Formats: sequence, structure tokens, C-alpha cells
Amino acid sequence: MTGQKNIRVLLAPLDWGLGHATRCVPLVRLLQELGCEVVLAADGAVAALLSNEFPGITIKQLKGYGIRYSSGSSLAASMLRQLPRIFSSIRYEHKWLDKVLGQETFHLIISDNRPGFYSKHVPSVYITHQLLIHSGKGAWMNRLLQQLHHRYIKQFTSVWVPDMQAQPNLAGELSHPAKPLVQPVYLGLLSRMQPVRSEISYDLLVMLSGPEPQRTMLEEKLLSQLSSINKTVLFIRGLPAHDEAVLQLPPHITVHHHLPAAALQQAIASSQLVICRSGYTTLMDLVRLNKKAVLIPTPGQPEQEYLARYMQEQQLFPVLLQNEVSIAKAIDVSSSFPYQQLFTVADFERYKLKIAEQIGQLNP
Repeated sequence: MTGQKNIRVLLAPLDWGLGHATRCVPLVRLLQELGCEVVLAADGAVAALLSNEFPGITIKQLKGYGIRYSSGSSLAASMLRQLPRIFSSIRYEHKWLDKVLGQETFHLIISDNRPGFYSKHVPSVYITHQLLIHSGKGAWMNRLLQQLHHRYIKQFTSVWVPDMQAQPNLAGELSHPAKPLVQPVYLGLLSRMQPVRSEISYDLLVMLSGPEPQRTMLEEKLLSQLSSINKTVLFIRGLPAHDEAVLQLPPHITVHHHLPAAALQQAIASSQLVICRSGYTTLMDLVRLNKKAVLIPTPGQPEQEYLARYMQEQQLFPVLLQNEVSIAKAIDVSSSFPYQQLFTVADFERYKLKIAEQIGQLNP
């Protein structure tokens, strides 16, 4: 690949959970390998995660959206109440970017699902796997949200979708809507993980992620069950901005607030079964490592609920709902599930040539 040593890239991931940041990790690595100077824009847990992955990298403080999901079942009602904050955040990030571009030169802007993070004067890329947004309120609302999303997407120079262009694919109709409004670049699958051979050290690996309060609600439910089970457990809380603290738990449970990519990769490889949310980045990581898992979608989050159903239909991973979760049931469901492997190593390498081609078209 041709080096582009004069190219400066500014990249900002959304802060709803950590998946947007973690799927940007292989992109940042590739851009650096291509000789680009990458600057990140983030704060809070996202900034902490990216700082751990890329020590010394410049991170500009850009406020996140700070969205919380409801403790009840209606995401739509929760999002409706927070719409003023969402639109305010979109306006804020656009003004923030304009100010930065008035002070520094960048040759490419990359936004992972931040709709206001674009410039009319600099090539701007939007990364999303949701060309169709599931609302939980039916096809008419999904279409309305798709049209609203498109009003922002069309401001960008290009759209990158981390999924396969044809079947099999991982995001289903989210990334392949029946009535597409844009012509995206399908990157193939993205994961910061690399398959490794490892002896099994843990019976169960629990990986939590996603916004509050649902993350904490599932944590409390699982820890109460795991304390009395005769299994070796590795429990990753998904809290990278927290200091490591000692929880009063039995010795068969090892707890970490967060693990960087290399340590997490080893943890997944050395675990017999993974229990986790059905976030899209998590699914890409599990497929990359060819690991058995049981998915627990975040209640009231239509995207995760759809992805979980789609995974089960493709026989990739089984699903349990949060209100019916028990460790015994998860183990039983996993033992009888016909796990399929539909993707190849090449599917996780496609993005390199596609992005190198895009970078090669820039004029520093």
C-alpha cells in the first residue's frame, strides 16, 4: 500500500456504547500504516478506550451525545424525550468541527454515526451499518427514520458500511434496505480481533456493553446468579473510564472493568462460552474469532433485537431475552445450537484495499 504521509485525518465515533469506537480501531491502525496522521475527537469512556488502544495519539475533546436508554421497554418514548438533546448535539459537533478546521488543516473527516460531523470544504465520510433504522414501531416509522437519517447522510462525500455487499451479510436489512436512498461503499467486516489459539481457562465469559441503565441492570442480574454457580467466570463490565476496583465476589469470578483489544482477544479465545449483548461490533468480533456465544439484546433497543433475531435465523448465535436470562438456560441453549460459520478471513480483509483506494484519491 502506498504511504500518504501528508494526509491528516480527523475521526470521531459516536458515544452510544463503545462499539462505534472499537470498530474504528482497525481503521485507525490501517490509516496509520498508510502513513496518515490520525487525530481523534471524543470524550469520556470513548476517549479512554481509544487512548488505551493508541497511547500518545492526539484526542481532541468533543462532547458526546450523553443519551441514556430507558429502564423500561419503550426506546421510542425515551428517544422522543431526548430529541432536543440529540439535535443540539448534532448542531454542536458541526460548529465544533468548523472551528477546528479554521485552526488546523485536515484532508479527510471520518464520522462514525455522528450526523453533524461533516464539512462542505473537506471530504467527509460517514460510517454506519444502519441505512435502515429499526424503530420498533413498524415499517412506516422505519421508513420515516430512514428518510430523516438520509437528510444528514447526503451531506457527506461518501458512506462506508462495515458489512458485506451481498449474501451472506451480518446486518441484514439494516445495511441492505429494500428501498435504498444512498449508494454506499461496502467495506466488508471490521474487527480489531485476530484469531489466536488458546487453551480454555474459563467456562464462561460475560462481556457487558452499551448505555445505562440497562448495562447495570443486566450486570446485577448475572452477578447474582454467577456467585453460586460452579463455573470459572471472567466478567468484563464494559467500563473503560473507571478505575479498577475490588468487588466482593467469590474466587471463581474474575472481574475487569475493561480490557484493551489484545487482552480481550485472549480472554475470548480462552473462554468456552461468551454471554453478551447483540451490538453490531460485538457480533463482528465474535464471528472473527469463530466463538460460541449466547446473545442478550438490550431491552427496548430495536436494532439489537433485530440483529439478535437475524443471528438466530442464520444459525450464527442463539438468543435469550433479558427477562428470561439464567446462566443454566444460556448453557443449555448453547449446547444444542447448530453454530454456523458463514464468513471467511478474506471478508475481514476487504476494507484494507477499499480504504487504501479512497485515501489514494485525496490530494494533500
